[in-house]
Amino acid sequence: MGALRLLLIFAFALNAQYVGSKACYGCHSDIYKAFKKTDMGRSMASVGDWKADGIPTEASIQQPGTSHVFSVTKSEAGWTQTESEAGVFSIDHKLDYVVGSGFNGLAFLIRRGDFLFQAPLSYYSRAHKWDLSPGYEQVDLGFSRMVPQECINCHAGRPSPQSNGSAAYAEQPFQEVAIGCENCHGPGENHVKAGGKKGTIVNPAKLKPALADNICLNCHQAGDARVLQPGKSYLDFRPGEWLFDTAVIFKQPATGTEPESDLLEHYSAMQASRCFRESAGRLGCMTCHDPHTQPAGEQAVSYYRAKCLTCHTEKSCNRPASARSTDNCVGCHMPKRDVTQISHSALTNHRIPARSDEPMPALKQVVQDGVVVIDPPEQGARQLPKVMLLQAYQQMAQKHPEYEQNYLSVLDELEKSQPRDAFVEAALGDRAFTQGQTEEAIEHLQQALPLAKPAVYLELGESLIKAGRSQEAIEYLKKGAGLDPYNAVMQKTLILLYINLRSYSEARLSMEKYVETFPEDSFMRSLLARVSR
Repeated sequence: MGALRLLLIFAFALNAQYVGSKACYGCHSDIYKAFKKTDMGRSMASVGDWKADGIPTEASIQQPGTSHVFSVTKSEAGWTQTESEAGVFSIDHKLDYVVGSGFNGLAFLIRRGDFLFQAPLSYYSRAHKWDLSPGYEQVDLGFSRMVPQECINCHAGRPSPQSNGSAAYAEQPFQEVAIGCENCHGPGENHVKAGGKKGTIVNPAKLKPALADNICLNCHQAGDARVLQPGKSYLDFRPGEWLFDTAVIFKQPATGTEPESDLLEHYSAMQASRCFRESAGRLGCMTCHDPHTQPAGEQAVSYYRAKCLTCHTEKSCNRPASARSTDNCVGCHMPKRDVTQISHSALTNHRIPARSDEPMPALKQVVQDGVVVIDPPEQGARQLPKVMLLQAYQQMAQKHPEYEQNYLSVLDELEKSQPRDAFVEAALGDRAFTQGQTEEAIEHLQQALPLAKPAVYLELGESLIKAGRSQEAIEYLKKGAGLDPYNAVMQKTLILLYINLRSYSEARLSMEKYVETFPEDSFMRSLLARVSR
């Protein structure tokens, strides 16, 4: 397809609105029905539409190190999860959404006001049982583990957040619940209006492999950090453009000695494969995968074997026929491996090693300022704004502490060149707060308020308290709690401030509200009991 025609199609898509996958059914019913049977087509559902065949309708799991019990039950009213402590408290929430196809497992979401939260119990398909959701083994998060847009973006068809990166959603949290046609083809309004005329929607099969792969890259490559381009939101990416122009994925440079991880690293694993490296850019995700269908069982064995034989021959396999249990190419060269980060799960090895002990190859990596920029546009890596690099280092330092010094060095540079940037102000305020420079922290954090981040309001409130400006601190902490009413630290800080100011009536009202929101907090429950007596 000519470059001009592609440009025209992309221009159509940019100006079009999303119409939902059902609008595609009339002309593409066979593809629609086949896709709905795939894992992507079943990525998410409302619990009311969920077919829970064979899943136990009740279970109870005790949270390690506590007397708290999480349970799940099904009744005529629907599915409910509960946290309780015998004779002390019990709180339950109706499950609203189920996340996952069920291949590895299922997670669940509840809604509290405008916010979405992960439920404490998940169902694990391989183990055929309910168990604690990842992370709950270490700490009791109750029903307060927020699900912001960046977390749900790749599970849902089209989320409707109230603001970019927020965990607050519109009255209808999703324009489309499961991944659908427009996630890969872009908005379909113009295509529908044109009666399905060619050239009015993006067809990934007509894109060059690298550009088509960017559609998959968005959700199948985690990296160590992901930073939005200035002024962009997670919903701005359109099939047919470079993901780099919306969000940049960063990764620690590979040394070849680190253990391999398959968890959401499918894209970089594929690029490390000999198949990809020797294809001269021709091999891509769709070389082996048809997003519209998903073969299973013996059908999958023959399907993927046929894909392998488009490049290889029967003689390519060095093992004698007598030593082969089956002609299962994928079973030998893309074996499933357990994923330690999520219990009871396994994912496919996309590096396609010829042997199980094959070492990681030396990879061609685009390294900028000590980090790998995943898949920049073909015309070469563009210079990234320093503020983006600052955000990348901040995220990466959480996993790799050695990046803390990179973060501080860039912050020193930006303090001179872009001191009025809101994110830079927040970082400078955080640094000053950590160093005990209270007045400087207050000055910077007040300039960072346009970010509308609860963390900025919390740190500003704590700084004002240290400076003896408690009445001002109350106002900022209340505003922060308005942005995030389920922030336990924010509410605790406000309660203790009321107590120190001897505003006992406000303290008690805030404590009652807190215990209602976080009944699992035994310390605050006991404190409220003492106050009530």
